[in-house]
Amino acid sequence: MNIILLSSFCKKKGSIDICVPGAMAWVVPGVALFSALLLWAGYELGSWRTAQARDTAATAELQETIASERRDLAIAKSEQQANLDALALRVARLQAHLMRLDALGERLASQGKLDRKEFDFSAEPAQGGAEDEVVGSLSADEIAQSLGKIDRLLTDREEKLRMLEAQLVNRKLIRETSLSGRPVAHGWISSTFGRRTDPITGKKAYHHGLDFAGKAGEPVHTVAAGVVVRSEKGKGFGNLVEIRHPDGYTTIYAHNKKNLVSEGDVVAKGQVVALLGNTGRSTGPHVHFEVHHQGKLVDPKRYIRAP
Repeated sequence: MNIILLSSFCKKKGSIDICVPGAMAWVVPGVALFSALLLWAGYELGSWRTAQARDTAATAELQETIASERRDLAIAKSEQQANLDALALRVARLQAHLMRLDALGERLASQGKLDRKEFDFSAEPAQGGAEDEVVGSLSADEIAQSLGKIDRLLTDREEKLRMLEAQLVNRKLIRETSLSGRPVAHGWISSTFGRRTDPITGKKAYHHGLDFAGKAGEPVHTVAAGVVVRSEKGKGFGNLVEIRHPDGYTTIYAHNKKNLVSEGDVVAKGQVVALLGNTGRSTGPHVHFEVHHQGKLVDPKRYIRAP
């Protein structure tokens, strides 16, 4: 093709000497231009590949950063969930502790015969006042510290309430086993303890107890908790009940119309043990009430309340 161009060029000029230099004048710039184009294309290709490599590295670094942040977020969420689970467990324990205190408070209110409306342990405490200035929410550490303080206070209160309950139970036990009160709710003392004129013979005699006259069939109550050691028909006493109490005390209820307990029965203070009657050596319906301490007779008057 160059030959054709050269031949054509030479024909126009009419001389070969003139033709060769003229052709070179066109070829050299073309080669230079072509070389420049090649260099420019190579530079652009290298720049594109370098930019692509940088973009790939930046993308990989960004992906690694995102993956790392996701791992950190997952760890943080796991730790937060663990903290919430621990907090929920502590709250559940405190709720159980409060339920125990409520039950203990109910028992104490019952034992102390307190007004249930005044000491309602199941109700929320009434609170109020002007709105306080908001200074911020509590942190997790502050909440944990508050729960720990509440837990310690509840433990201390529960221990003290249990001590109080033990004292109340002990007092109740003392009241239950201590001799006090009258063997009949209605009636009057018809014969006192000590020397008297025998109602049957009219002679001087010693009366070992108190007689409470009343209506036949009236309930006869024990004046203290104890164990029945005799329930029988005794000589002169008719139907009698004898009860043994703590600290060496025994009481006797005689002339009963009917005994309502048997030997070996455990009786509570105030329990009905017989019906008032007129059996045995008696002039009318009454209950003969005796008190013994360590085997010796004691005047029952010191243990009864005034009629």
